[in-house]
Amino acid sequence: MKSILLAFAAAAVAVTFAFAEEKKPVNASNEVAVIKTSEGEMVVQFWNDAAPETIANFQKLARAGFYNGTTFHRVVKGFMIQGGDPNTKDPAKENSYGEGNAGYRIKAEFNDHPHDRGVISMAREDAPDTASCQFFICLAPVHRLDHKYTTFGKLIKGESVLDKIWIAPGREGLCSIL
Repeated sequence: MKSILLAFAAAAVAVTFAFAEEKKPVNASNEVAVIKTSEGEMVVQFWNDAAPETIANFQKLARAGFYNGTTFHRVVKGFMIQGGDPNTKDPAKENSYGEGNAGYRIKAEFNDHPHDRGVISMAREDAPDTASCQFFICLAPVHRLDHKYTTFGKLIKGESVLDKIWIAPGREGLCSIL
């Protein structure tokens, strides 16, 4: 498992992390999440037009340190890496990895941004309005999930880190949000 360190930065600070390498996607905000792992950093730019409440929830949890020490507990080659489960902070809860939540659920904000490589989306249970804190990052296009899961941003830096995580699952690492 890869542990996660997620970091939020306002636009002025985020320039240091992300904007020098790639162009800003259409309808993107100036705020980013920096996901720090033992394999390196990934920078996600948010799509405020697509899922403002989902982004607000993700930012709230990150700023509170909720994601610090969590792991990417589900890694599926050719599909996605999933993280954000608070149960992954405790190795004794390994049997319940994937079942943790933030104590509440949020409404789905399905939108027209497709599930392409590097897109971040909210994980959920079978019903649409059951997302809470878990998220996944697509390793490849997964268009069967479009309009069924809430996409809310895309990697603008760190695709090589994404690859390192899925290629070598099982190694421990550290993950937090600053």
